[in-house]
Amino acid sequence: MNLKKSLIIIILILLVDQISKIYIKTNFILGEANEVFSWFKILFIENEGAAWGTKLSDLLPISEPAGKLILTIFRIFAVFGIGYWLWDIIRKQSPKTLILAVSLIFAGAVGNIIDSVFYGLIFDHSNGQVATLFAEEPYGSLFHGKVVDMLYFPLVDTTWPDWVPSWGGQRFRFFEPVFNIADTAISTGVGILIVFNKKAFPKEEDKKEAAADQNV
Repeated sequence: MNLKKSLIIIILILLVDQISKIYIKTNFILGEANEVFSWFKILFIENEGAAWGTKLSDLLPISEPAGKLILTIFRIFAVFGIGYWLWDIIRKQSPKTLILAVSLIFAGAVGNIIDSVFYGLIFDHSNGQVATLFAEEPYGSLFHGKVVDMLYFPLVDTTWPDWVPSWGGQRFRFFEPVFNIADTAISTGVGILIVFNKKAFPKEEDKKEAAADQNV
């Protein structure tokens, strides 16, 4: 896979990701849900932290704004690192599987970085109202934006039987996380690296065999 194909994948993912987020932000109130199927809902939430909504301030003795700033800066450095890795493997003509996976991860990381860096500057808040794009009074500042999530798949939504110890009578839902297109791209890329590990990172013998097959 060459640089052009990789860029096409990245741009397409970023377009779908940002269009979907802007649509949700400008058409949904925070917490509003729209049921598509019983097992799939559009649910608008905002994530101020890392994966699963974890905040750095929950782990370290720092304020929420400071934790958000540190997390965003870390993400930016991570994106540059992934971007360099992608450029390097394309330059070295690494396996297509590896380039595809890293392209997906890079696109997803950039998609969420856009929210974290800019959304606080261009949107007002969504609490009890539909947000306005390029608002006169934005809800945050540079590097303090919130990531927009909306994809929710409660594949199982039931109640534990009363006879189950500890959890009897409590609600049980699977799959609980709410995520976005960027998260999906990252998860897909990581999944490809795990499932197709041997294709993504072939041993020297495999490389020689592949080269020999191409020369035949």
